[in-house]
Amino acid sequence: MTADGAPERALSRRTWLIGSLLAGLGGSAFHPSGMRRRILERTIPSTGERIPAIGLGTWQTFDVGASPEARRPLANVLERFVALGGRVVDSSPMYGTSEEVLGDLAAEVGLEENLFVATKVWTRGRADGIRQMETSMRRLRVERIDLMQVHNLLDAGTHLDTLAGWKREGRIRYLGVTHYTAGAHDDLERAMRDHTLDFIQVNLSVAERAAEERLLPFAAERGVAVLVNRPFAEGALFRAVRNRALPGWAADMDCTTWAQIFLKYILANPAVTAAIPATSDPRHLEDNMAAGLGRLPEPAQRQRIVEALG
Repeated sequence: MTADGAPERALSRRTWLIGSLLAGLGGSAFHPSGMRRRILERTIPSTGERIPAIGLGTWQTFDVGASPEARRPLANVLERFVALGGRVVDSSPMYGTSEEVLGDLAAEVGLEENLFVATKVWTRGRADGIRQMETSMRRLRVERIDLMQVHNLLDAGTHLDTLAGWKREGRIRYLGVTHYTAGAHDDLERAMRDHTLDFIQVNLSVAERAAEERLLPFAAERGVAVLVNRPFAEGALFRAVRNRALPGWAADMDCTTWAQIFLKYILANPAVTAAIPATSDPRHLEDNMAAGLGRLPEPAQRQRIVEALG
C-alpha cells in the first residue's frame, strides 16, 4: 500500500514545495525557534489512547537494505518525524527490508520508546504466521508490537485467533486487518462484524473515496480505529495538479501545499484515526506533518477539493 508515490510524483511535489516556500504562502508550520505546535491527535476507540493523526508508512521508502548511505536520509526522516510529534510507523514483512531498517534506525537514534510500531502478518497457517510475526519482532527490535495487522486479510480468521491470544498475553497491544483496494471493503466490513478488532487499515484519498460511503461509518459505529493508506493515490494526486498554482482557498484551511490539502481532506473525516504517508525525504516529511496543524476543511471545502481534481 504505497502512500508516497513514484519518482515522477516526487519531482513534481518537490517543485511545488519549493515554489510555495519561495512564494511565502503562510510561512513555516513550525516555529523558527524549534518549538513546534501540537499536532492533531485522535483517539483509539477501544482504549481511549490518543495518537498523532499523521503517521509514517515504510512501503518502498525503507526498503533500502544495509547500505549506510541509503539509510542515512531515513534516519533523518525518523528523527524529524518524532521531533514534530509523530509516533505511528507502519511496516510489513512484505516490504522487503523495511522492518529491519526501521528497527535498526530506531535503535541507532534512540527513538524506540517514542514510536507506536505497527506491522503485519502476511502468510497462511497458524504456525507460519507465528514464525513470521516473531521474525518481525526481532527485525523491529521490540518485545511487544503496538499494532499487529493481518495484511490484505490473508488467512484472517486463523491469524486473528492467534492475535487475540497474543493480546491477552501482552505480546501485542492492538490487532487489526488491512487492505488497499475498494474491492475488499465488503470483506473489511465482514471482518469487523465477525471479530473484535481495534483497527482497520484502508485506502482513502481525494481520488479513492469509496471507504467514506459505508466502511468508515461502520468502523465508527463498531468503535474501530482507522489507519489510511494510499493517501496520495500512489502519486496520482500530484500528477493531477502538476503545473497548477495552489488555489487561494487553501489558506482557509491553513494549507501551503497540495500535499497538505490532500491529507487534510482525509483527516477531516472524524472516523479517520491517522493517515500514514510514506517518504524518504525529510522535506516531504515536514510537509506531511504540517497537515496535522491548523484548520481542517469543512464539508463544503472538502467538496471543493474533490472538484479541483475533477
